[in-house]
Amino acid sequence: MSTEQQVEIQNLTLVQAVRDGLRGEMQRDEDVVVLGEDVGQNGGVFRATEGLYEEFGDDRVIDTPLAEAGIVGTAVGMAAYGMRPVPEIQFSGFMYPGFDQIVSHAARFRTRSRGRFTVPMVLRAPYGGGIRAPEHHSESKEAFYTHEAGLQVVVPSTPYDAKGLLAASIRDPDPVVFLEPKLIYRAFREEVPDDDYTVDLGEAAVRREGEDVSLFTWGAMTRPSLDAAEAVAEEGIDVEVVDLRTLSPMDVETIVESFKRTGRAVVVHEAPKTGGLAGEITATIQEEALYHQEAPIARVTGFDVPYPLYALEDYYMPEHARIEDAIRDTHDA
Repeated sequence: MSTEQQVEIQNLTLVQAVRDGLRGEMQRDEDVVVLGEDVGQNGGVFRATEGLYEEFGDDRVIDTPLAEAGIVGTAVGMAAYGMRPVPEIQFSGFMYPGFDQIVSHAARFRTRSRGRFTVPMVLRAPYGGGIRAPEHHSESKEAFYTHEAGLQVVVPSTPYDAKGLLAASIRDPDPVVFLEPKLIYRAFREEVPDDDYTVDLGEAAVRREGEDVSLFTWGAMTRPSLDAAEAVAEEGIDVEVVDLRTLSPMDVETIVESFKRTGRAVVVHEAPKTGGLAGEITATIQEEALYHQEAPIARVTGFDVPYPLYALEDYYMPEHARIEDAIRDTHDA
């Protein structure tokens, strides 16, 4: 192995870590198959599956027609039969034609069959904005899927977590919606072990410890949240940043324990405000830790408008200046 290859394996972007996770699971378990539009010879629209077709062949890396309902439905059948399919939808905004298959079949198969069948499939999709793409290519609708019992929803924010969470998702007996923030697909690199490992589903990560304000976020919003926390630290405000990683099941214990320490909270996500998970997190804090609350909980989110085109994204998506203002207001309230 050349020095260049060693560096690539040890120091990966998020999209490379996804590919490494897929390769490792396909090597480990012959029942793992990848399917989707252009995932084979083309390597996927973001090249997340590049090289897998050549390594595993067209019976395990399957190019499908442009038919999301067919892709998801086929994966549900494969999973019920005992395989572990990993279907890819090119953009999360294209998942809607397969929505019925996801919520009516994948999510309910275990219950409907009284435990006789499970659906061990991982539905991967790039999601979120920031790359100057049209609306169906950029929206953030993770709350849709957290509402459905039987589905797990995972959003990595680092290359290390992307590989470990993907491996854990593929090995899980129940369906997982695995949303990959494409804004940070190639934004930075991180050391990722070449060895086999998993990151447990349902466990948040405290990215920065603090005593004054708790900030809850996930996916691509983790980095601007950390930037904002570092900026206000110069003003004497100590922010704890919690990256949820798994949105369903949500790590309520970590959320509540962090809030009990600080008494103040900010929730950041790029999805629209109305019906977004910031409201769920706020309600959970009210239910579990109301008597620790020192100030109103702030939400920094996208807006309740159709996703804007091109440069208007910069005004739509939460960025560190908006997050900093929310932290200061919450701290001073």
